[in-house]
Formats: sequence, C-alpha cells, structure tokens
Amino acid sequence: MKTLTALLTVSVFSLAAAQTTAAPIQLATSTIVSPASLSLSAANRIAILAVNNCAQLGYNVTASVVDRSGVILAVARAENAGPHTVGASSGKAFTSASARALTSDIAKNLPSNPALADIPGYLVLAGGAPIRVGGAVVGAVGVGGAPSGLTDEKCGTDAVMTVLGQ
Repeated sequence: MKTLTALLTVSVFSLAAAQTTAAPIQLATSTIVSPASLSLSAANRIAILAVNNCAQLGYNVTASVVDRSGVILAVARAENAGPHTVGASSGKAFTSASARALTSDIAKNLPSNPALADIPGYLVLAGGAPIRVGGAVVGAVGVGGAPSGLTDEKCGTDAVMTVLGQ
C-alpha cells in the first residue's frame, strides 16, 4: 500500500508539473506507438564525455545513460572512481528518466513529499538529467562521484549538449 501511495503521489506530482510547464498531453489514437529513444551510439558518447568533463574538473566519476524507459544503454567509469558511483549514476539516470525531470528538482521536493524516496529504484540525489529531443524525453544521464550532485549534473548535461547540439 505504501508503494502504491508513493506511485500515486509521484504521478500526481508529475502530472501537475507537466500541466504547468508543458503543452497538453496528446494520447495516441492508433493501436501501436513508436516513441523515439536514444541510440546506443549517442549514449556511449554521452557517457564517456560526461566522465571526461568531470575528469577535467579533477573528479573520478561514473556516468550511466538510460533509454526513455530507464533501461541502461551505456556506462562509463573513470579508472579511479569509487565502486558506489556505478549504482549512484544508474539510480540517478533511472530516476530522471522515470520522472522526466532533473533529479536536483526532485530532491528539492523531497522535504514536502518524502514518499518520493520510497519508490523502488529511485535515487533522489542531484546528478540525473533527462535527455530531450524535440521536447520528448528519449533517455536520461546520471553521474555520480563528484563532491556535489550539481557538479555531477553539469558534467552530464554538458555532455548531452555537446553530443546532441542542444
């Protein structure tokens, strides 16, 4: 019951955010849908570039890139990144893809909605960012290992901007 309540809370939160910041949702009228998703090639380039971005700042991190459903496409880990950074980066990427939001924004809402931390697989720490193409979320990047989640986030979002030109 606790999980159901958390999922409903996040659904309401996500719906409210979508209604205030995005165009109305259009439901498919056909029996089959083909949503866009990030390619493996782009995911690999984003992951490696995110690790390199943080390395230039002096941080050993891991970057994970997931598809639009939160399934891992690519992982890159600096040779000296801690073992915990693998799980942290993938958790942040999954959370961002699932919520279609920056994990830093989700973390800001945690005090008023602590049930967000109870959603299975969610890691509510800054460092995850959705990857959008034409307004649609096609994947997400998560970075873990820098001293600040906001630094992790910047390494990932800068990599996305470089690879996708946005």
